Amino acid sequence: MADAAARQLQYEYKANSNLVLQADVRLIERPRRDEATGEVISLVGKLDGTRMGDRAQRSKPEKTEERKAKRQKRDEAQYDFNSMKGATLLSEGIDEMVGIVYRPKTQETRQTYEVLLSFIQEAIGDQPRDILRGAADEILAVLKNDRMKEREKKREIDGLLGSVADERFALLVNLGKKITDFGSDAATAIGGVGQAGPGGDEPIDETYGINVRFEESEEESDEDKYGEVREDDGQDEGEEARDDGILHAENLGGGEDMNKKEKALDPRDIDAHWLQRCLRKYYNDSMMSQSKALEVLNVLKESGDDRECENQLVLLLGYDCFDFIKQLKKNRQMILYCTMLAQSQSESERAKLRDRMKADAALAKILRQLDTGKQEAQEGRDYANGGGADGLDIKPSLRSRRDRALEDGSAMDYLEGNQGGGERTGPSGGQIIGNRSVLELDELAFTQGSHLMANKRCQLPDGSFRKQRKGYEEVHVPALKPRPFDEDEELIAIEKLPKYVQPVFNGFKTLNRIQSRLYKSALESDENLLLCAPTGAGKTNVALLTMMREIGKHINDDGTINVDEFKIIYIAPMRSLVQEMVGNFGRRLATYNLTVSELTGDHQLSREQIAATQVIVCTPEKWDIITRKGGEKTYTQFVRLVIIDEIHLLHDERGPVLEALVARTIRNIETTQEDVRLVGLSATLPNYQDVSTFLRVRPETGLFYFDNSYRPVALEQQYIGVTEKKALKRFQVMNDIVYEKVMEHAGRNQVLVFVHSRKETGKTARAIRDMCLEKDTLGTFLREGSASMEVLRSEADQVKNQELKDLLPYGFAIHHAGMTRVDRTLVEDLFADRHIQVLVSTATLAWGVNLPAHTVIIKGTQVYNPEKGRWVELGALDVLQMLGRAGRPQYDTKGEGILITNHSELQYYLSLLNQQLPIESQLISKLPDMLNAEIVLGTVQNVKDAVTWLGYTYLYIRMLRQPTLYGVSIDAVQEDPLLEQFRADLIHTA
Repeated sequence: MADAAARQLQYEYKANSNLVLQADVRLIERPRRDEATGEVISLVGKLDGTRMGDRAQRSKPEKTEERKAKRQKRDEAQYDFNSMKGATLLSEGIDEMVGIVYRPKTQETRQTYEVLLSFIQEAIGDQPRDILRGAADEILAVLKNDRMKEREKKREIDGLLGSVADERFALLVNLGKKITDFGSDAATAIGGVGQAGPGGDEPIDETYGINVRFEESEEESDEDKYGEVREDDGQDEGEEARDDGILHAENLGGGEDMNKKEKALDPRDIDAHWLQRCLRKYYNDSMMSQSKALEVLNVLKESGDDRECENQLVLLLGYDCFDFIKQLKKNRQMILYCTMLAQSQSESERAKLRDRMKADAALAKILRQLDTGKQEAQEGRDYANGGGADGLDIKPSLRSRRDRALEDGSAMDYLEGNQGGGERTGPSGGQIIGNRSVLELDELAFTQGSHLMANKRCQLPDGSFRKQRKGYEEVHVPALKPRPFDEDEELIAIEKLPKYVQPVFNGFKTLNRIQSRLYKSALESDENLLLCAPTGAGKTNVALLTMMREIGKHINDDGTINVDEFKIIYIAPMRSLVQEMVGNFGRRLATYNLTVSELTGDHQLSREQIAATQVIVCTPEKWDIITRKGGEKTYTQFVRLVIIDEIHLLHDERGPVLEALVARTIRNIETTQEDVRLVGLSATLPNYQDVSTFLRVRPETGLFYFDNSYRPVALEQQYIGVTEKKALKRFQVMNDIVYEKVMEHAGRNQVLVFVHSRKETGKTARAIRDMCLEKDTLGTFLREGSASMEVLRSEADQVKNQELKDLLPYGFAIHHAGMTRVDRTLVEDLFADRHIQVLVSTATLAWGVNLPAHTVIIKGTQVYNPEKGRWVELGALDVLQMLGRAGRPQYDTKGEGILITNHSELQYYLSLLNQQLPIESQLISKLPDMLNAEIVLGTVQNVKDAVTWLGYTYLYIRMLRQPTLYGVSIDAVQEDPLLEQFRADLIHTA
């Protein structure tokens, strides 16, 4: 018992309270493993992977770092002006157009806004972002209007998006409630865009104006809008300073450096549209900038003193235009009178203005500058066009050698000698004497790509007229009358062709006019050819004639062909066109046992297959890859004929590849002395002489140009430019225009409508049909009980595509690559048999199937480019191909082509389709890549070789023709007529 009590007592608190059962290690000081003990130890193995100074850090001034961080943050939030130089409204980053009111201000509303845009996209289809945002503004304005009842809101939404189900409308209302920061923009939406300037929020006192302070402190300068001139930019270091300089120069629109831009304004720079171009930096909508330019001109003309002028300009343009207003105020008289002179409509009006300027000393000085500038510009144009400019002191020997270079398209004739200003090579051999300059290739390149428009005006044919309608403007271009036959002109019968050629033209009775004109040059000579002719004029048969010329050289007496002695290359721009040509040539050359093969990214050929093929049809990029490799010469050395289809693609972003191919081929001819015939096929273009020079074509015997009067079916053209400012309104107006144009031909002619996405085919066809149902006009397409209606109803039951099944009974149909092959073939057959009245299709129908219609409508010219991740303008090739489907050769005397676009793009398409859009070189944008390919190939080994190589390109020919367009000054041309130094600078930079 006592033991038990003793054991119990040892667990009591008194017995254990002073015992340490577990030590608190935090209170115990222990030496660390690597702590110094004071003893001498070796550091061997403890400093592996590091060196003295590796962890040293450089400090930077805090102010500079803060400024850089601010600028970077602001730049990311604003537009990327580097990619916007010279761009149009479709350019990357410019989706915040004039008229777009709401911009989310928080992360939550931004996410809701994206969901709203997706909702709208489902309703109206794949459309550019500015249309979606315009629709979002309209919808939010309706949803946020507290005065409207739910039923009225539903009706308004239905008017904007079409019929919306009740549950979808409820979802839309919930999305509207989640957007809580729309109210701040509502006043702007109601009051209009122009009241507070582009982006200004504060009201302006209309009685007293505001006190404008243009000179800003350094702290304020850091908060300026992106792209404005900052006084401290010159102090920035490194890459940032260089980029900022470029950005400012581009934003000011001239591509010059900052120092030049800070100089006084030159009156020669001010033309009729100078104000509008300047305002485009603040108002991206062309119609808005045009109206603002007129208002600014009135303010400059009617204001009293400078202060009144300044106040009125601030009221008109807002706070964001301070720099521009400062420029207007400083150069008020110059801008006013130069613009009025440029806009004067008659000689008498111009003479009165000049008399008024002569009477004033300051204005007389401006007038003298203008007159001197015109004289210099005229001398420059005369010189650039190859004429003898009277005011330029150029030796006759230089001018004649420059002309020879243009005729030959190469620098070879003057590289052999170096007198009179020719090439000067130093003792190093291969280098060119002179100080090299580093050029800004990005500034020299045409960032617009194929949308570049070098011509300032478009002269329309006689009989053209304009019509102004509500919301859009129409330009009508009449069809050209077919040119009558000459007295000695006759069509060549197929039976008169050599026996070995006739099987190719089996089924033809005669060659057409163009083919008959080229017969001798194509089939009886080996010289290079350039044929410019409209779409559908029979250029493919001319290519076949040149092929038969080459095949005829290798036919034995017994009729067999030595297939191992030659190869023919046919270069087509698109895979679909390549496949079409392979089928065409394969069928027509089958009797000769020749192998025709496709060589594209989809269809590869091994070395053995290429060696066994006589006719290779490929894309430019694929043949460029083949010829870049020096080891492939074993089978490229047998190439005797190269045919380049659609060579006007020199103007496209893919043009540099064509330039490199032709230059490589010609240099190879001169090196190996083995003849290769070059044949170019092109649409009609204004500067065809330059392209012929590039291809080494003799103008007298190898150049053939045929205008639209040689088209198989005359084409009447309509160009419609939508003038509505709001993006959604433009979209709705386009649908109305398509309906009106379709109704003009209802029951009389078939209509082919081209759109630019698969979803849009069904939406457009349904929109036209619904308008017809609403206005009770369906009977004009198909009569009830007619044979066509019965055929369409019976065929509709067998169709798998639901949209097509719904549309067919009404005489409407759709066609795109997403449909099954059976459905597409059915649509093509029904349209060919004239049962379908209106066919809405994508561009695949224009390329893949020869299915002409009397009337072709191109609805909109914006197409999504996945490679660039944005909407871009249609390429020239697509537009020409689509309008080439207008008019059926067997039935129509004329076809009708209608193109609907934004008003700002009207001049481009008018120029393109009326042979007034010059073909320019895009090589500078890809110069480093192309030069690198030649270096790897071994054809360029030093600067002299590279300069010589540039002399073979289309870029060199256009630089000689239009030096100022390519960044070559008149002074530089005067000192160096053959542009040797400029080419050396290009090579040095690349």
